[in-house]
Amino acid sequence: MSPATPAPQIGAEQIALLEKLSNACAVSGDEAQVRKIVLEEIKPFADDLRVDALGNVLAVRKARTPNALRVMVDAHMDEVGFMIVEDDKDGLFRFVAVGGLDERTLPGKKVLVGAENVPGIIGAKPIHLTEEGETERKIPIESLRIDVGLKGGKKVKVGDRATFATRFWQSGNALFGKALDDRLGVATLIELFKNPPENIELLAAFTVQEEIGLRGARPAAYAFNPQLAIALDSTPANDLPMWDGSENIFYNTRLGAGPALYIADSATLSDPRLVRHFAQTGEQMGIPFQFRQPGGGGTNAGAIHRVREGVPSLSVSVPGRFAHTAIMLARLDDWQNTLALVYYALSRLDAGILQR
Repeated sequence: MSPATPAPQIGAEQIALLEKLSNACAVSGDEAQVRKIVLEEIKPFADDLRVDALGNVLAVRKARTPNALRVMVDAHMDEVGFMIVEDDKDGLFRFVAVGGLDERTLPGKKVLVGAENVPGIIGAKPIHLTEEGETERKIPIESLRIDVGLKGGKKVKVGDRATFATRFWQSGNALFGKALDDRLGVATLIELFKNPPENIELLAAFTVQEEIGLRGARPAAYAFNPQLAIALDSTPANDLPMWDGSENIFYNTRLGAGPALYIADSATLSDPRLVRHFAQTGEQMGIPFQFRQPGGGGTNAGAIHRVREGVPSLSVSVPGRFAHTAIMLARLDDWQNTLALVYYALSRLDAGILQR
């Protein structure tokens, strides 16, 4: 079955939206900045729209055909970052990580703190003062401080979130920015919501607190009670050369190979019917895709598929390098192919997909 309309395209408007989303601060538990952008973008198109008690944005686009499948599509709004936990005075603040951060990369990074985006830097002992062997060890986060200066210290308080100060930019096919996990998914879901397939009831869930345990997705799925679900995310591309120059046989996804379909991860065994459907769609529509190699990690599908009587689920991700650091690198064509594959696969869905 061929879709009646072509898939939405990524252009200057969509890239500008991704830049806005990437530059916003939405560390888990304080997703207000991204939530505001999402609501502004989708409100004119929603048949039903609400924000639940946890802060999830739950929006519905009704189908134009009778007896349509109720399909939940999820993208999480939150990002990894930091929380201020103690004022050490003189503009110095102790902090903890929120979500899985690579502590090796933290010293010297610029950050923005609190609702006023107070600029600061993550400080560590200078190289001149380190002792023999000290530089070979990872600096524990307990030994680091965020320094915002004396004036900035008056604007920061315990409980404030902080995020990397990285600003988004594009260089040809390359997209650079913080929190592209999962602002790429959020931007994709916004575009799908504006241009939905006509054959499904689209249940769009822009969820909170994914990075600290898939917490927002469970109540969102319970409220929607969908017949099946797709989690849109970004997955780390472990495709760099090995340190010794040997062939990298440990990759899980590669940049430039298209959207990654999950078969299994630490939280989910993807529904094989959905895996086949998306793979067949890619093959028939000429859209490149790849299978994410099984292993650790997980997406909101891990929570969604266990709600109520169970929800057949699949994760589809845009690959990106350097995840959960100050900057991620993704490719524009991988993002476009992800949007196209999800759109066409949803457009070809019918009730037969649920038959075993």
